[in-house]
Amino acid sequence: MQEPDQLFARIERLVERLDALYTPRSATIDWEKSIACLWRHRHGRGDLEAVRHPHRIRLADLHKIDEQKNEIDRNTRQFLAGLPANNALLWGSRGTGKVIAHQYTAD
Repeated sequence: MQEPDQLFARIERLVERLDALYTPRSATIDWEKSIACLWRHRHGRGDLEAVRHPHRIRLADLHKIDEQKNEIDRNTRQFLAGLPANNALLWGSRGTGKVIAHQYTAD
């Protein structure tokens, strides 16, 4: 038979695992009110969480990338018009806020 401390430690680990399985998922996102979400990883599972106060970035706020801004604007307009469009690859260091192109507005 196991020592009581070992038994209690195993029971505690089991309860933590069960708790992670039965933790309620975050609420369904209301896309009419939310324009941005973050992927959150908690208790062994991941889920989207709405960003309550996202930073609003305009194309005019981005400097020294005029050619890329024009291209993404043209591509997004083609996509919205139902015309052939390319995919957009958003890249950058982790945590730098890569945002889906259609959230920008051309100035």
